[in-house]
Amino acid sequence: MQGESDSYYAHPTAIVESLVIGEGTKIWHFAHVRHGSKIGKNCNIGKSVYIDIGAEIGSNVKIQNFVSVYKGVIIEDDVFVGPSATFTNDLYPRAFIWNEEHISATRICRGASIGANATLVCGITVGEYAMIGAGSVVAKDVPPFALMLGNPGRQRGYVCYCGQRLKEDAVQCSNKSIYICPACGKKVEIYV
Repeated sequence: MQGESDSYYAHPTAIVESLVIGEGTKIWHFAHVRHGSKIGKNCNIGKSVYIDIGAEIGSNVKIQNFVSVYKGVIIEDDVFVGPSATFTNDLYPRAFIWNEEHISATRICRGASIGANATLVCGITVGEYAMIGAGSVVAKDVPPFALMLGNPGRQRGYVCYCGQRLKEDAVQCSNKSIYICPACGKKVEIYV
């Protein structure tokens, strides 16, 4: 199916094979959405994005240009994926060996942001509202609200729901740290 349906928009150059695309979603130039993939409501799928068979994308997700979301990747609601970010799905890739058993799942939890040109090695979970900096290479699980930077990606603090970096002056309780965001004033509880 190509073009505009009653519930979502696909640019005429997009190839849309999936039957599960939520209302209000926009799929732009040269994108390819494979059959068996799922996209939620009100998503924005950028130019030349590839969404593989079996990939799952929640609602209100923004995937910028030139991103490939491979089988085994699950992106929850309200996630931002920056331009040319890279997901992998095979820890031991070989051109001459491929089968479904090689797929290692990756989960990007609600509200997380992945910066431009970041690489996520498969088999990890990126926690809720975490932020992966542009160009970072992440090969291990990321805690909720964590700020990950560099290659290899290392935690450099925490961010708020609004995305701003939290200051190091948290109030410590028995099993959590409580931060107040200097930008929006929201309270962020981080469990340790």
